[in-house]
Amino acid sequence: MSKFLPPLASSRLSVAPMMDVTDRYFRTFIRLLSRRCLLYTEMIVDNTIAHAHKEGRLGKYLDFDPFEKPLIAQLGGSDKKSLFEAAKILEDYGYDGINLNVGCPSDRVQTGSFGACLMKEPALVADCLVSIQSAVSLPVSVKHRIGVDEFDSEEYLHKFVQILSDAGVRHFIVHARKAWLKGLSPSENRKIPPLRRDVVHRLKQAFPHLFIETNGEIKSLTTAIQELQLVDGVMIGRAAQDNPWLFSQVDPLIFGQPAPFESRLDVLPHLQEICLKLLSSGKRQHQILRHILGLFHAEPGAKVFRRFITEECHKTPNSPDILIRSLELITAEYRRIANTIQQSSEISEV
Repeated sequence: MSKFLPPLASSRLSVAPMMDVTDRYFRTFIRLLSRRCLLYTEMIVDNTIAHAHKEGRLGKYLDFDPFEKPLIAQLGGSDKKSLFEAAKILEDYGYDGINLNVGCPSDRVQTGSFGACLMKEPALVADCLVSIQSAVSLPVSVKHRIGVDEFDSEEYLHKFVQILSDAGVRHFIVHARKAWLKGLSPSENRKIPPLRRDVVHRLKQAFPHLFIETNGEIKSLTTAIQELQLVDGVMIGRAAQDNPWLFSQVDPLIFGQPAPFESRLDVLPHLQEICLKLLSSGKRQHQILRHILGLFHAEPGAKVFRRFITEECHKTPNSPDILIRSLELITAEYRRIANTIQQSSEISEV
């Protein structure tokens, strides 16, 4: 049995791997807001790594900035040998850990016989994880659902976890919804199957010696802190995209460290610096600007900010002052709201 390493301390709160979201630019943005949370790549298929390695194109899929660390690479695959080779490459590339995807329900993933469909084959999943861990000196974890199709009883979930635990696996990230492999899209699989955090709580009670992390519809740090009374870690998904500013309080509230910024406005100059670096290297600043649209979520000027960034990325994609001009708009909107409140206060006093 392979010696599985304990999870990283940052596993207490992490950002979920999300296709077309958690690229290196999104991760850099979130890392600005929290220096301690754990970040994940998008899922990278083992065969993709193998082909890129042969063709000398690994950088296209694996490059990251050291600023993003701690950073976990999420792997997709079900062939032990291929996963072994991919894991070695990922370790050589400098990642801090490897996660096996056993939760994605997309048709493309099913065609490759990995993702959520693997929940029906726990022995194979255990073998894959042992193969990965035998290849690297990094923490290895698995991300899965509470069930899949008709394999959705708590008894089956506990049996699945027991088989992996017997193989040495220590870190389980559990999306608190089952997956329907036929009839529901990946998006619908995030919404339609009922959210069952209670199932994850009972899983932790049944396996107190394992690191059990919950994922699914965690939209605030208040909820995250409540969950951390019942499980070992919390993974936040779409809320990181919709309301990224919530990560500005992760360091003080979850890790007892100072917050990097006091206000959203303080973040913009740092983002401007990233945009200028992208432009100077011949890349598009849209690569990061598309990820920051939710920065002013529920704040005065949020709609103005989103619309301005979106329109300017289309009209003047190479303009070096998009964020500078957006800062002016946001500041003006804050002042307008403040003046309106002050005037209302003066009228009420009269």
